[in-house]
Amino acid sequence: MRRRQLMVIIGGAAMVAPSALVWAVATETDAASGIRLALERGAEAAIAALGKTDGFMGNPAVKIELPGYLKDGAKLLKMTGQGKQVDELLLAMNRAAEAAVPAARPLLLNAVKSISVEDALQIVKGDDGSVTRFFAGKTREPLTAQFLPIVTHATEKLALADKYNAVAGKGVGFGLVKSEDANIQQYVTKRALDGLFLMIAEEERKIRKDPLASGSALLKKVFGA
Repeated sequence: MRRRQLMVIIGGAAMVAPSALVWAVATETDAASGIRLALERGAEAAIAALGKTDGFMGNPAVKIELPGYLKDGAKLLKMTGQGKQVDELLLAMNRAAEAAVPAARPLLLNAVKSISVEDALQIVKGDDGSVTRFFAGKTREPLTAQFLPIVTHATEKLALADKYNAVAGKGVGFGLVKSEDANIQQYVTKRALDGLFLMIAEEERKIRKDPLASGSALLKKVFGA
């Protein structure tokens, strides 16, 4: 009798398990596809917003200012009649970031294609910054190497760039400037990437908050649950 009951239980499980398995696979597949779509949309939206004239300069959320005490020093320079040079430096820094951003597209999209189902499920279950953290973890280092020559080319013609590096280098010794901000090319590259990931995060928040507004049935299914 017990053997018959056991066989019935096993038989019932065998009948239920395949459908449950199909549901789980379909859910994971949808999650991976939805995350890839969200990542791609976030990347494209960020690049379109930043990789153009005034993409950084005209957006207070990502505009690149001078770091640390150099910002206060810039105010002093303006008071002594050197405001034009300071403005040129700020403009060049932001234009350099705007010029570098479009180069991020291939790396970002390759990261999208390589996402695993496990990564996708973690992102779906994560908070509003999970997409951005994924991108930053996968692409920040190679993007830094890619952005730096572009930023260097855009700032090397500027006379104040060398002065920035000299003054900022001294500021590090007094704890007034972070060591990673002492070189203008590295500083602008870092801030350009910060701005890029910030804009991706904004797009991610929009999708999570209102997946229906995205116009995608897949995003609604994945993030609307």
